[in-house]
Amino acid sequence: MSGYSNSPKVLKGGIVLIDAESGKVLRIISLQYNPEKLTRTLQVQGAGGEGGNRSEAMRFKGPAVETFKLEADIDAADQLEFPDQHRSVVENGIQPQVSVLESLVNPTSGQLFYRNAMSQSGTLEIAPMEAPLALFVWGKNRIVPVRITDFSVTEEAFDPSLNPIVAKVSIGLRVLNVDDLGFDHKGGSLFMSYLQNKERLAAKAQAGAFSTLGIGGI
Repeated sequence: MSGYSNSPKVLKGGIVLIDAESGKVLRIISLQYNPEKLTRTLQVQGAGGEGGNRSEAMRFKGPAVETFKLEADIDAADQLEFPDQHRSVVENGIQPQVSVLESLVNPTSGQLFYRNAMSQSGTLEIAPMEAPLALFVWGKNRIVPVRITDFSVTEEAFDPSLNPIVAKVSIGLRVLNVDDLGFDHKGGSLFMSYLQNKERLAAKAQAGAFSTLGIGGI
């Protein structure tokens, strides 16, 4: 047998952390299983609101604020079938995978120690701690800078040592656009590429006709 299969290769979604200044990739986090559902919300940034100036009713203030919501499953069952090949899973369950995701919403211990040292030394103004730039990757058409807005974990099964071995992770993401980052920022450039790709995809959609709407024209 040749081992040839017609089954398509299933890509995985995930998050890539990069240094915003150099563009260096710091870490790639791939989801173990792709979520069955991805919820997207776009909040229009219009210049005209209720009771606003009529001349502003058809104007945009900026790009829509887009958010993603997804739930990802993490399961150690496959690895536990071969314990000799996955010692870390045997000893820790899925805590390493969950901890990697949790690192997206926490400053590092080093950053906290540094801020405390600066505070103890009498530094008057301490800048907020900066996180790496996170890119949500969902196929080649969706590579977009994001900020994690909410994160929750439901641990559903445990091994005899109380290590979690099955969990469901819920993640909320807010797309960072040029209003947030600026055009010269690496993330701003990636957002513009994301927006331009949407425009190219929209151009491929088949145009409608008045007849399908039951009218002859406007």
